[in-house]
Amino acid sequence: HLLRRQMRRDFRKPLVLMTPKSLLRHKHAVSAIGDFTGDSHFRRLLSDLNPPAARETRRLVLCSGKLAYELMEARDKAGDLGVEIVRVEQLYPFPSSALVKRLKTMPALQDVVWAQEEAQNNGAWFFVEPLIEACLQQAGHSGLRAQYAGRPSSASPATGLAKRHVDEQAALIAAALGHNAEGGQPAVAAE
Repeated sequence: HLLRRQMRRDFRKPLVLMTPKSLLRHKHAVSAIGDFTGDSHFRRLLSDLNPPAARETRRLVLCSGKLAYELMEARDKAGDLGVEIVRVEQLYPFPSSALVKRLKTMPALQDVVWAQEEAQNNGAWFFVEPLIEACLQQAGHSGLRAQYAGRPSSASPATGLAKRHVDEQAALIAAALGHNAEGGQPAVAAE
C-alpha cells in the first residue's frame, strides 16, 4: 500500500522506508490477500493484535517496527489486560488525527508511553514527544504526559555485548509495559 500510494499520488516526495530483516519471516507480520484488495489502504497506525476490552485501556504504548511484536508477546505472557500497543507506521507527517480519534475511545487511560529500541538521542522520541502531547490535549487527556521507555542516551548505537543487549531489551520492554525488570541495567522510563 505504501508503494502504491507513493506512485499514485499526483505529487512526488521522497519515500524513506526502514524495516528489519527479522520481520520478513515473523509469524505475526503477515497480511491476508484481502488486505490488498477492495477499500484497503495504507494505515498510519496499526492496531494491537490482542487489544484490551473496549474502553478498558489503562496504558497505551506507542512504538514503531518490530518492537511492537516483542511488547505484545511480553504483555500477553504477563496476562496484562489493560495495556494496548499501537504501531506508528508513519512518523512524518505524524498521524495526529488518527491518534486523537483513538485516544478519545480510551476513557480509562492513565499512561501513554513511547517505546523505542534506539538510544534516547538516536530514535524518534524527541520528534514525537510534542506531537503526542498535542494529541493528548486534543483528545481531552490534558492531565497526561507522554513517557519515554527505551535505552538511555548514548554515543554508540549498540552496546557491543550480546548479553548487555538482551538485558537492556528486557528492561526496555518491562519499562514500556509498566512491569518490573528482572535483573540487568534498567531502561530509561521518564516523563
